[in-house]
Amino acid sequence: MRPEVALPILIPLMAGATSLLFWRLRLAQRLLAVGGTGALLLTSLWLLHSVSRDGILVMQMGDWPAPFGISLVADLFGAIMVVLTGIIGFAVALYSLATIGRGHEAFGYFPLMHLLLAGVAGAFLTGDIFNLYVWFEVMLVASFALLILGSEKAQMEGAIKYVTLNLLSSVIFLSAVGLLYGMVGTLNMADIAQRLSQVEESGMIDVLAVMFMVAFGIKAAAFPLFFWLPASYHTPPVAVSALFAGLLTKVGVYALFRVFTLIFHQNPGYTHEILVWGAGLTMLSGVLGAAAQYEFRRILSFHIVSQIGYMILGLALFTPLALIGGVFYIMHHIIVKTNLFLVSGFVNRLRGSYDLKKLGGLYRTHPWLAILFLIPALSLAGMPPLSGFFAKFIVIRAGIEAEAYGVTFIALLVGLLTLYSMIKIWAEVFWKSPPEPGENEPELAPVSQREMWQLYAPIVGLALCTVFIGLNGQPIYELASASADQLLDPTRYIDAVMSDSGEVAP
Repeated sequence: MRPEVALPILIPLMAGATSLLFWRLRLAQRLLAVGGTGALLLTSLWLLHSVSRDGILVMQMGDWPAPFGISLVADLFGAIMVVLTGIIGFAVALYSLATIGRGHEAFGYFPLMHLLLAGVAGAFLTGDIFNLYVWFEVMLVASFALLILGSEKAQMEGAIKYVTLNLLSSVIFLSAVGLLYGMVGTLNMADIAQRLSQVEESGMIDVLAVMFMVAFGIKAAAFPLFFWLPASYHTPPVAVSALFAGLLTKVGVYALFRVFTLIFHQNPGYTHEILVWGAGLTMLSGVLGAAAQYEFRRILSFHIVSQIGYMILGLALFTPLALIGGVFYIMHHIIVKTNLFLVSGFVNRLRGSYDLKKLGGLYRTHPWLAILFLIPALSLAGMPPLSGFFAKFIVIRAGIEAEAYGVTFIALLVGLLTLYSMIKIWAEVFWKSPPEPGENEPELAPVSQREMWQLYAPIVGLALCTVFIGLNGQPIYELASASADQLLDPTRYIDAVMSDSGEVAP
């Protein structure tokens, strides 16, 4: 029995349930938010350490052996994703103390945040394809509720697009699960991989692969069904935007990696060719959309789309180096993108707007905030020595080695256009002189010292993570390499789940 496999799911579930018990006690809910996410971070680090030391860990729920029961599985890739979930959850919980008002708290912000984190961790750790669908739905319910907190018109419009496309994805996903179960008679992903390798090659396997690709591609905001993301992520409170930006689309990316390295790994074929060009078009459409925007969070939202393309490209090329690049890119991007949204919220708290044309002069009044923006912004653009440089370099080098010159050129071009967007934000928000105040300017309450600390602390912490990854590229690369090795050798995952011991050597 390895409790550290289940704790990243149980802790946010228990924290959310306890928050409901203290519905009317605001201080208790806030303490639970910080304490619960802090405990999630600590247990996720314990899990990563255990997986690095002991190999793939498995917990069979109810002591039912696989494939008859539900398996929780932690390999290196899943453990890394859970650690990132803990980091982002803790950072956003701290940030929420300063940015989430009594109104949102009264409608269940903190219990919903815990439920969302439980859904994300469950998706990363489940070894059952139907339970992956269940955790997706847990995330969908929690994220939809968080998206409409406040019930403003823009929020409702964004939420309708968000839930419509995600429900379409869920329908395709569930249909694919049903067809897959009809073909192999099991829902355990390790058992599916075993049995599917024994099934005679047929067009039905290709159809299922495409169905999963479309379902997870929608959830990852890949081309062409990505428009729900920039239509919705700029509408909720900024803490919610940051949580979504860091985690939600990465669950779709994780699912693509898991399914196409475990279940459909035997014949990469034309599905990976589709993924290659899907990745290129995702990069290009996202970065062009960002270049046309002048609203801080909409620019960042479009850049989520463009950066998803790099991650998918790592999977699509399906070489050892490409998978290393994909894993490295996910690790870098989750930290950087969350931080940029947190910075945008800080700017809004100081100036009362996300419109770049209504902003300016913050370098003179808040130079530290300007520097803290530059760290994730330049990392996103791939400037050395920050984390984004190494992530982009590995993916682009993998593309050149695979002779995928067209999509590699797109990746280089998108990097330049990303730099253009970050320079535009810097020039408009921090460098230019502030605009003259208008007649209808909102009256903003001064930022207290406590608020200032609560706003700065998570931004500084995530910026330090970005610098740490950049300055310690070799150990992070080795961790991504070990994770990619496990993904490329699915027999290790299968043996761990189907064996009695529930673990294999690292």
